[in-house]
Amino acid sequence: SCYIWNIEYVLDVAENLKKILPEVKIVFGGPEVSYDAVQRLERHEYVDIIITGEGEKTFRELLEWYCEGRPHKELVSICGLCYREDSGKIHMTPAREPARMDELCFPYHDLKDMENRIIYYETIRGCPFSCSYCLSSVEKSVRLRSLPMVFEELDFFLKHHVKQVKFVDRTFNCNHEHAYEIWKYIQEHDNGMTNFHFEISADLLNEEELTLMEKMRPGLIQLEIGVQSTNSETVREIQRTMDFEKLSRNVMRIRGMNNIHQHLDLIAGLPFENLKSFEKSFDDVYRLRPDQLQLGFLKVLKGSRMEEKKADYGLEHKDMPPYEVLYTDWLSFEEISELKGIEEMVEAYYNSRQFGHALEELEKEYASPYRMYRELWIYHEKNGGLGMQHKRSARYELLLGFMGDVCKKGENYCRELLAYDYYLRENAKSRPLFAGENRMEKEQARLFYERESKEHEYLPSYAGYDKNQLRRMTHLEYFPELGKTVLFDYMEKNPLDQEARTVEIK
Repeated sequence: SCYIWNIEYVLDVAENLKKILPEVKIVFGGPEVSYDAVQRLERHEYVDIIITGEGEKTFRELLEWYCEGRPHKELVSICGLCYREDSGKIHMTPAREPARMDELCFPYHDLKDMENRIIYYETIRGCPFSCSYCLSSVEKSVRLRSLPMVFEELDFFLKHHVKQVKFVDRTFNCNHEHAYEIWKYIQEHDNGMTNFHFEISADLLNEEELTLMEKMRPGLIQLEIGVQSTNSETVREIQRTMDFEKLSRNVMRIRGMNNIHQHLDLIAGLPFENLKSFEKSFDDVYRLRPDQLQLGFLKVLKGSRMEEKKADYGLEHKDMPPYEVLYTDWLSFEEISELKGIEEMVEAYYNSRQFGHALEELEKEYASPYRMYRELWIYHEKNGGLGMQHKRSARYELLLGFMGDVCKKGENYCRELLAYDYYLRENAKSRPLFAGENRMEKEQARLFYERESKEHEYLPSYAGYDKNQLRRMTHLEYFPELGKTVLFDYMEKNPLDQEARTVEIK
């Protein structure tokens, strides 16, 4: 199965395998070879057959054909193939009709070798929308797996306490009944452990679905929401259907539920989106405060409408997979490079969820979040922080240096915010250098834990632990600039962001 992320490896393995075992038939399939199958066979003589389109039925028929020892010329009877005839001429058979979803086999039977791995699962093929950058838009029909079959398969995942099931359905909630019944089933049969990931259009969510989501266990589901751009001209040109105002309301409402992780996407390099326009798109989405904000770059996929129209957009992309945009009529290569820097900063600081309180303070100094990350990127560039795999504490030191130059409340206040963020995630007994000294007096801390081991006023779930155990399992910090003393409880973490429970000590 060939995709943009594995095609180079597949070609290398296939070429060398053919040298070692020349009699072996090598069959390719998948989106990376379906749309230029003839050219692939012309370029790669070691590939014998390419399956175009859906492969389940075609591959089965091909295996049966080989097992029965039928002559090569009879391959013409199998739909969905591109192959070489005995004469060397390349032949394509008619396209195969899409399969009914209930005809497809459930691929999971034994999960013992898949512990702690993401399980991919599919209940929908096709998409009702026509986004020009996406291959799902090529197929206009939408096919659904029947709900009784889906429920039976979900039971299998729940019974085996799978950590995460990722639905690969392109727009999971394009059919209200299908989406609602699955979400309802998951909510009613929650095993307290399994997380389900869905890619949705947030502007399609209705009141019934939102009311159901409010009842869900924190961490039961997570949502990936493609915004891509808030530029109306861009959205129209890529044939995307989106009501951003409604999407924003729904995203903010879900955020207020405090039980569902939301991941929002933007794509740089789309038509009619220049740097100023993208800055606005970034700020619009950032202000929705998603748990993750992915700044992606347009990939010009084979078979997509975007590939057909790339000359109209002055769109140049890399020849090697994943065919990422280099520049367009609206966005220069230098501006793409700037956006790469912004992406690195967002990944390191926002998406890591390790600097929440510090970033909130920093944002007060900027009218535009994009401008804030741009200046942070420039600061990293000047201080040797770009493209490096830093220790976590080094990121705090770099951010402290930047905040010290920008924030009006001063370096000590920023230092305490960063220390607060650090201890939310880290029960560190060796204190990081950036945090300075703990202002908590040792005698005060000793008395606190001695009293707490008897009274359990702040740590009710720690009954039975002595004062030394309490000290090892928690962290007590005095923040004079913030004006409070905080106890960080690592036994009770937030299931969405894994932050420690905090309680202010009187």
